[in-house]
Amino acid sequence: MPAIALSTRLRRAAAAAVLALLPLAAASAADEHYLKDGIAGGGVDVVAFHTAGRPTDGDPRFTAEHDGRLWRFASAANRDLFLADPARYAPAYGGWCAAGASLGRKVPTRPQYWAIVDGRLYLNANAYAHEQMFLADTPGTIRKGDAHWRVIRSTPAGDL
Repeated sequence: MPAIALSTRLRRAAAAAVLALLPLAAASAADEHYLKDGIAGGGVDVVAFHTAGRPTDGDPRFTAEHDGRLWRFASAANRDLFLADPARYAPAYGGWCAAGASLGRKVPTRPQYWAIVDGRLYLNANAYAHEQMFLADTPGTIRKGDAHWRVIRSTPAGDL
């Protein structure tokens, strides 16, 4: 087997092992959205990634319900932007890890590992998932994530 193919297979196996070791968060019945303490987007203002260019904690004073989930925002202005166009601001894959979705998994995310690609927010679980998987092959990761998401969207994380 060529060294390149073996290297690629080893990287994929290592990535799957890293993602498998991450704890699964409590989530909704079908886990369509990553929830932390019952809040979609892990309680982070998903609009702030677009407007402030950084993760910003949501404030319990500024909430909105969308898609049956509670979301928090840093300001009333961000909440109103979200409600005007939730598809624009809601993260891909329900806020689950983009690299994990590319492997057919639902993995909790950390807000410091993020990217906006073509106007869409993508979150990742850790530095490896973000840098070695998502950023190393953004189009491929998104293509695979989109394909898997159609299948895993309504599957509980624990069943994957």
